[in-house]
Amino acid sequence: MKRRFLMTPGPSPVPSFVRESLAQEIMHHRTSEFKEILKEAHAGLKSIFCTENPVLILSSSGTGAMEAAVTNLFSKGDKVLAIGGGKFGERWAEIAKVFALNVVEMNVEWGSAPDSDELTKILDENKDIKGVLTTLCETSTATVFDIEKIAKITNEKDILLVVDAISGLGQDVLLTDQWGVDVVVGGSQKGFMLPPGLGFISLSQRAQKAIETSDLPKYYFDLKKALKSHAKDDTPYTSAVSLIVGLATAIDAIKKEGLEVRWKKFSKMAEATREAAKALGLKLLSKRPSDSVTAIVSPENIKSSDIVKTLRGEYGLSIAGGQADLKDKIFRIAHMGWISQKDLIECFSLLEKVLAKLGYEFKQGVSVSRLEEVFHG
Repeated sequence: MKRRFLMTPGPSPVPSFVRESLAQEIMHHRTSEFKEILKEAHAGLKSIFCTENPVLILSSSGTGAMEAAVTNLFSKGDKVLAIGGGKFGERWAEIAKVFALNVVEMNVEWGSAPDSDELTKILDENKDIKGVLTTLCETSTATVFDIEKIAKITNEKDILLVVDAISGLGQDVLLTDQWGVDVVVGGSQKGFMLPPGLGFISLSQRAQKAIETSDLPKYYFDLKKALKSHAKDDTPYTSAVSLIVGLATAIDAIKKEGLEVRWKKFSKMAEATREAAKALGLKLLSKRPSDSVTAIVSPENIKSSDIVKTLRGEYGLSIAGGQADLKDKIFRIAHMGWISQKDLIECFSLLEKVLAKLGYEFKQGVSVSRLEEVFHG
């Protein structure tokens, strides 16, 4: 049976030791035994989010946590700025519009990061903006945004900064408290090495004050209730018990390795991936590439969807294609969570086979050689 493995920017691989913890016999979520596990997970999340403030666990995908951020921080008619640049910047705008917020959209060329001068100009022209909604890693373009610089601007203007770090957390550096980020949203299925199903949301003191006055409708995603339960190491509704047991196991592994060690490891893997692509004569999409995922422009006359389908169908390897206007134009290879250097080497070895089959000409083995040079250099 051929190996099936994931090099997609979510879901990402789940290691065997996490799968074993997920398979443990279920326990009741209102027991002291489970509350101890939840307490451990809460403390561990703070260290990974680089914050001393609460990090709430929601039973949802990361998008649920994005929605919770919008419905709990703002009130009807509030003006917010949604920074574009990809599908997930657009998602912020879509969510805010659903809840009748007054949305100002900052257009950013896909593959580029937002310009700080332009951001300042927009905020100066719209002094009633209550919050800025943006991303750490714009997964659709493999671009990392300069959150530190954005936070400096929003803090000077006393504006809430809400960051979707669902794909970037754990690989791309994010110093939540040090930089002054109010809200960070995460998800379980990427850097945390878990299946989909958990959303995370950190809340600064300023964000917690905003929650007190929000009048948008909410019930299940009411963060007032979640904060009260969090203070008692509990959840307001039924917990995703097995996923939280797995989360505690994954966090323990991350803490033992060390967050800064992981940042350096993924930075090296990202560099190697970019160099391997260039060795094949391929171009990169992003002008400010992420350490979580790399977007590679497909060779002329070859659809990226054909590369993705052939890799999955013939070799069991899943990578991601392009979205929206980038459909059939790029393919994306992740380096996050449990993905290893060995996985990248196997990925590019198979990628070379598929590119050759689809008629692209290059020197065989060149990408794997370049990967190994970077890894051992």
